[in-house]
Amino acid sequence: STDTITACDSYTWAEDGVTYTVSGTYTATSTNAAGCIHTATLILFINNSTSTSTSAAACDSYTWNGTTYTSSGTYTNVSTNAAGCTHIDSLFLIINNSSVGSSAVTACDSYTWDAVTYTTSGAYTNTYTNAAGCDSVHTLNLTINYSTASTDTITACDSYTWSEDGITYTTSGTYTAISTNAAGCIHTATLILIINSSTSSSSSVTACDSYTWSVDGMTYTTSGTYTNVSTNAAGCIHTDSLILTINNSTTGSSS
Repeated sequence: STDTITACDSYTWAEDGVTYTVSGTYTATSTNAAGCIHTATLILFINNSTSTSTSAAACDSYTWNGTTYTSSGTYTNVSTNAAGCTHIDSLFLIINNSSVGSSAVTACDSYTWDAVTYTTSGAYTNTYTNAAGCDSVHTLNLTINYSTASTDTITACDSYTWSEDGITYTTSGTYTAISTNAAGCIHTATLILIINSSTSSSSSVTACDSYTWSVDGMTYTTSGTYTNVSTNAAGCIHTDSLILTINNSTTGSSS
């Protein structure tokens, strides 16, 4: 008898109980039912199973043979090769993970982060590469506070004490004072100051019995120094002084 067999990897022949792993022609001799020789012939074709392996490293996930993997490990896929035998694919997978981070910053007027200058509050993101070679997404939670400015235009007589710096100024000019506002940023106060001066005048008068001073319309009958306070053209104090000498008339009679 002759058996023609195609098998994968190995074949155990019932005639002799031997397992064959190589293609070839094999014979087995036994005794038939009539007590004579029975020669069995095996014409054997051995096809081999196959396998492949792949090593891969990926960030967060990796899709292989239609399946997405998110964890490191060894994965297999079994199929049939062209010879009709088993084909085993193996995947040796390393999954590295992306990372995220955040920071909170408060700044005055502007803030420069990674060469970009921001002037408004907001959440900004930049993507880097972490030690595993994956994305590292960092979020900047930025609060921008602003500097402020104010201007006082003041006209004063003789001097002015500015509340912003506590200094008393006696000369017209423009002055500045730097402080910190409620947001912790710079506040620049500007003082535009006009100083007008008080004025004074004095007169010495000698009169008989009485003197009526044109400045205040008062009639004085006694020597002394008298003052009158008014406002000059600049709106400041003008002080008039009168130094008055009263000489008295005399009377006499003879008989």
